[in-house]
Amino acid sequence: MELIQETPDLSAYLAADEVIDHDHPLVRETAARLAENVQDSYAYARAAYEYVRDAIPHSADSGDLRVTWRASDVLERRTGICYAKAHALAALLRAEDIPTALCYQRLAHDDGSGHAVHGLVAVRFNGAWHRQDPRGNKPGVDARFSLDGERLAWVPDAKSSEVDYPVLYAAPHPAVVRALRAAPDRPALWKTLPTAL
Repeated sequence: MELIQETPDLSAYLAADEVIDHDHPLVRETAARLAENVQDSYAYARAAYEYVRDAIPHSADSGDLRVTWRASDVLERRTGICYAKAHALAALLRAEDIPTALCYQRLAHDDGSGHAVHGLVAVRFNGAWHRQDPRGNKPGVDARFSLDGERLAWVPDAKSSEVDYPVLYAAPHPAVVRALRAAPDRPALWKTLPTAL
């Protein structure tokens, strides 16, 4: 699949905003700590990815009812669904000047009751974008950081009306942010997740 930049301006994929708040002290401190033990930006990107994937539980997996949406809140509360974890990873990567986009898939619910949009990131290395899924592994999910072929949590199945959206967004999609901000808790969020973009 060919990934399509929403804007040709690469600096947009380094910007901070209300959601990807990489200017926040906690994001900066976390990024600095992760950068201490690595040799280059590729190793940093892998370390940041593994930190978000492994050290911040997906709230559905852990049973946490809190909803986070701002990157600094995800890092502070150490919880979030796929979108929130993608926001945290984007902030950590952008804090170290690695262009990072938000991207999405449309996936079927496990119980067959419809679809939901799933959040990912894409990092830019060596002139190309590489999608990464920091949602967190569990039985049946083995996502890994990779610049040599995708190692995502799920591969969409067209027969089930699942979709890989090709657009690389500089900021989180407004439908995602609206759903996260409006939800008082995760059970309420589950009822309002975007079903398509």
